[in-house]
Amino acid sequence: MHIAQDPLSVEVTLPREDVALLTVEGYLDVDTATEFQHHLANQLHHGRRHFLLDLSAVPFMDSSGMNIILRVYQEARELPGSVHIISPTPAVRRILDLTGVSITVPVSESVDEALERVDAQPQGPASEA
Repeated sequence: MHIAQDPLSVEVTLPREDVALLTVEGYLDVDTATEFQHHLANQLHHGRRHFLLDLSAVPFMDSSGMNIILRVYQEARELPGSVHIISPTPAVRRILDLTGVSITVPVSESVDEALERVDAQPQGPASEA
């Protein structure tokens, strides 16, 4: 019999109009990945281009969680936008490093550091008039 771990909690805040901060708490695995995906899709639908993923309260993440992060990274790049991982726990950081995800998706130690990276990115062809 499968015993469910702690349920996933995702809190979404908007530090800026086009930036969504998703604070994730709990196991990010095959059982909870769909819920995480829905939160990200909802923010994409509402016009967010930059995604800050606070993983400081995620003790475990499997390939399901990584695949969602890589998928939203690809979608955000086309906008153009960005994805930043913030303060992953040591276990999650190890997975990100071993799989090379941390080479592709920037890892920051704080929300402020991630926002600085967003500001430093060149803006794409969709310039505002």
